[in-house]
This record gives sequence, C-alpha cells and structure tokens, in this order.
Amino acid sequence: MMGNPVLHLQAIERCFGTGETALHVLKGAELKINAGEIVALVGPSGSGKSTLLHIAGLLEKPDSGEINIAGVACSKLGDDRRTEMRRKHLGFVYQYHHLLAEFSALENIAIPQIIAGLDKAEAKERASQLLEMLGLANRATHRPAKLSGGEQQRVAIGRALANAPTLLLADEPTGNLDPETAGGVFNMLLNLTRKTGLTAVIATHNPDLARRMDRTVRVENGHLIEV
Repeated sequence: MMGNPVLHLQAIERCFGTGETALHVLKGAELKINAGEIVALVGPSGSGKSTLLHIAGLLEKPDSGEINIAGVACSKLGDDRRTEMRRKHLGFVYQYHHLLAEFSALENIAIPQIIAGLDKAEAKERASQLLEMLGLANRATHRPAKLSGGEQQRVAIGRALANAPTLLLADEPTGNLDPETAGGVFNMLLNLTRKTGLTAVIATHNPDLARRMDRTVRVENGHLIEV
C-alpha cells in the first residue's frame, strides 16, 4: 500500500495520576495503519484499548507523542481544528449505541450530516441509503426505543458512516449484545467496511471476531504488539 498511513501513532504516552500511584497506561505506543486495513485491537480489560481509541480519535490528548491522521499531525492542534478533523475524517461506534431517543433511525443518521453542512434533503437521502445497506429500510421512522438492541447498534454504525469518514474507530461495538445478535451486527459492520474501502480499528474481546480482520494488535504493558 502506497502513500501516507491513514493512522500513525508515534511514541504515545498516557499516564493517569502522579507519584507512586500513577498508572502508566500507554508507554511509547506505536501503530501504523494503511488505507483499507481493518485492524483488531485486543487486550484484557483495563489494558488501555479505550484510551488508545480516544487518543486516536482526538477525544483525549496524550501526555506526549504524535497522532497523524490522513497526513495531518494532530497532537498540537487547537480544539476547533481537532473538532474539524473528527467531523471530516473520523467515525465512532461504541459498545452502547448512544442514539438520540427523540429522533427516528433515519434522523439519527441524518443529523451528523446536517451538522457537517449537508443539505437536509441530501442528508436524509444518504441516511435512507445507509439504512437500506444495513437491512433497516423498514425501520427508518422508528425511534430507538422501538428498535431491538441489534437494530439500535446497526443504526449507530450507519451514523458513524454517515459523513464518509476516512477512519472508523469502534470500541467493543458488539460487546453489549447476545452472541447471535453480535455475530450478525459484526458481519454487517465488516461487510460495510470492506465494501466502502474504509480503514478501521475495532477493539474486541472476541478472538473469533479478531481473526476475521486483516491483522491483530495487542495492548500489553503499555505497548502495542503485533499478534
């Protein structure tokens, strides 16, 4: 794969607390991900997977090190520029869907696009297309409370993809679902990611899911190790 990596983390350090009680979560972590790669991020609870994703997603600042996204060095950017980078380049999926309860499935996917400046009619059209791709065309007008857990998470995936991000970051996206539903949602996520050529980092505790991605990186003692 040629050109700059979509995500390049260099010498990332992150420590919580001070003195003898300080917890060094990341100790010079390094990660490079090229366009179109789908990378599994694994490690035990508390190892730093979520912290790493928050730093990669510009939601949290490292104590030191550089975050490069789509060729842009981001560590020293101000808040407005970081927000712009997130809006332009990043999509997020969390373990819990965090959908807006008062809006329909279609509106939940359209809203991020409208915020980004897209015409309302175009935003709703793209939301409809994504719902169809997610197998939820017949649920477009339903609010989250009327959707099953798997359906809610599929809408959350659609919302993450709404602005055609460069990089998708997913933190245990199926961890809140029963095994059968989780398998279906993960298949949908993986198929959509591959179909659109999206680059993705997906944190998971499930070794079977991890094996289906292009490669696996483990968070271990504050470092990132290729499995």
